[in-house]
Amino acid sequence: MIYDCAIIGGGPAGLNAALVLGRARRNVALFDHNKPRNAVTHASHGFLTRDGVTPAEFRRVAYEEVLKYPSVEHHPVEVTDIRKLNAGFLISTHEGEQIQARKLLFASGLQETLPDIPGVRNLYGKSLFYCPYCDGWELRDKSLFVLFDHPRVFHLAKLLYNWSRDLIVCTNGPGILTNEQKQILASRDIVVSEQSVSAFHGSDGKLRLVEFTDGSRIERTGGFIAPKWVPRAGFQQELGYAINDLGGILTDEMGKSTVPGLFAAGEVTTGFPSQLIVAAAAGSIAAASINLELTEEAFSS
Repeated sequence: MIYDCAIIGGGPAGLNAALVLGRARRNVALFDHNKPRNAVTHASHGFLTRDGVTPAEFRRVAYEEVLKYPSVEHHPVEVTDIRKLNAGFLISTHEGEQIQARKLLFASGLQETLPDIPGVRNLYGKSLFYCPYCDGWELRDKSLFVLFDHPRVFHLAKLLYNWSRDLIVCTNGPGILTNEQKQILASRDIVVSEQSVSAFHGSDGKLRLVEFTDGSRIERTGGFIAPKWVPRAGFQQELGYAINDLGGILTDEMGKSTVPGLFAAGEVTTGFPSQLIVAAAAGSIAAASINLELTEEAFSS
């Protein structure tokens, strides 16, 4: 059997693409080895009718809806190799399975690496986050700590001021903010620290103290940090697709890559995290584009 489309990734982009293609009566192989980036998150926000849903519940309901369509098959395995064929792709899995598909959609998201600071892992997704739109409401009016060693910390600090006026911004070293930026933040009573953080302290997922390398500590009840993200596609050498400045798969507005038949959607294209609703919308657009291409090919043969 040659599938109409193989989808790599079972996040919101991949699942929504599978839903659209299933409803279009396309044969779909959905590969998902159940390692979502947002697994540590206690709840996801900003998705109308699903605000506050846990990642596990989102996946459960999504798969329940997607697999109602008999042409969609779930393959809970890891893809280890992909080869471009004259008319499609050959996908191999860790278990030795091989399938052939006319079109391929990457929706494999991002690989996330947290700062190498003691205490981060126990607090991340509970009282330390990265996205104000996702978790700012839950931390409103709390004493917040922002750790970000990039010039974008200035934008992040201004943004977070909408949720809390009790902010301490740490750049983990000098030279990140200009004197003018520091003055603007100080005019709003936003404290800027250029010290390096040595540890986060807390219990039951709740931040209590931030410790600096000089031994000083400050009390905080929540905060925002900036992990490092790398797109999970991983088959550029084999497939030869172009990438953007952030390492994501380069696509047009319909999800088409530079390789014929290869599409991508969601965070694997942007190179940075997005809300569920944004990734799901990208998956829907890419699926419609795939279906249109399959339709045109059928009528031209």
